[in-house]
Amino acid sequence: MIRTKRIRALLLAAALLTIAYASARALAHPAAPHPWTVWSAAQRQPLVFAHQGGEGIRPSNTMLAFDHAAALGADVLDADMHITQDGVLVLMHDETVDRTTDGAGAIRALTAAHIQALNAAYRFSTDGGATFPFRAGRASVPTLEALFKAHPVKHFGIEIKQTPPDIALPFCALIRKHNLQDKVLVSSFRQENMDAFRRACPEVATSATQNEAALFVVLSALRLEHVLTPAYQSLQVPERFSGIVVLTPRLIEAARNRNLLVQPWTINSEGDLRRVVALGVEGINTDYPDRLLSILGR
Repeated sequence: MIRTKRIRALLLAAALLTIAYASARALAHPAAPHPWTVWSAAQRQPLVFAHQGGEGIRPSNTMLAFDHAAALGADVLDADMHITQDGVLVLMHDETVDRTTDGAGAIRALTAAHIQALNAAYRFSTDGGATFPFRAGRASVPTLEALFKAHPVKHFGIEIKQTPPDIALPFCALIRKHNLQDKVLVSSFRQENMDAFRRACPEVATSATQNEAALFVVLSALRLEHVLTPAYQSLQVPERFSGIVVLTPRLIEAARNRNLLVQPWTINSEGDLRRVVALGVEGINTDYPDRLLSILGR
């Protein structure tokens, strides 16, 4: 009798799970079409993202790097963004200026004028610190607006680094000011940053946050991606995370089922680049855009 009750309970649970799955799948839909995804599909090759402008060959997040990447033919200028003490959006990877410039201090505690007086090429070296090829020429920390003005026809990948998410409103206003709603792809590891930006600027394409990407990876492995309605257009993921292979053919298949782009980071060696190109991804973020462009025959 007890065994019969257990079997009935299991059957009921299975029925409820089946109904829940069917309902979720019926209500869910792929990511909404966006001009960014349409443009990406039209390229018929992986987009070349110049990570931080191509920090393997030029000083990170400087106009030296962005101008060089654009001249090479990179499709997307990738940058990291913070906000200064006086509310100016500037491009730098770290929360402080210490690692890349001749200055020190947190970006949020410094004025834009102070930061732009620093030499952003000061610590750049391609030979382990034996030489600093761009130090003498100096390079200032650029503002986001300067990047938009210098390359008005390019596409951009901008990562919101800073928290709390008080950066969303001025960032959205700047995108709209330069009419770049169709040319900017926004990313952030932090969910609170992305939630704030999506509320402020729903017309701009975004990538999955770390939490969103992790959920998609799990669902794709279980072949349950059809229950998800993505709030984003792109999966910017590493090849591996904590020893787990993330970038797999199954993930790419699942992403296409949900109208998502797969654009892994940061792929640098020639062998790795060739392997990832062969997977059929829609974009690759690299510190060496010159290598990827050569592999693609461009």
